[in-house]
Amino acid sequence: QVQLVESGGGSVKAGGSLTLSCAVSGYTYRSYFMGWFRQAPGKEREGVAGFTSGGGATLYADSVAGRFTISQDNAKHTVFLQMNSLKADDTAMYYCAMDPPQSGGLGLASKLRSADFRYWGQGTQVTVSS
Repeated sequence: QVQLVESGGGSVKAGGSLTLSCAVSGYTYRSYFMGWFRQAPGKEREGVAGFTSGGGATLYADSVAGRFTISQDNAKHTVFLQMNSLKADDTAMYYCAMDPPQSGGLGLASKLRSADFRYWGQGTQVTVSS
């Protein structure tokens, strides 16, 4: 049973930083797509960052490029989202998601746009005050 558990959310002032963690367990596939998403009240879920395992592509939404960094610690089965220069517009519930690649399936960019991921965490709230 695949489980993703986010942590690290909280309240921070604009300009500050937070690092979100996503602890993964039970995943037995050899390769995967990994993504961070966010959803603010009244808005659609937005893919903010993602990567393909094994040194594949890493992508960021234009809204966070240059401020957010996605990374992983394979030994700890954990994925991180380092968020710097936070803005009030970054306020949202943040989710990590994971999906095994499928032959003929969507690529990373399409998966981030469509949120086409099989496994999701419960989310962690990030609130940025101006």
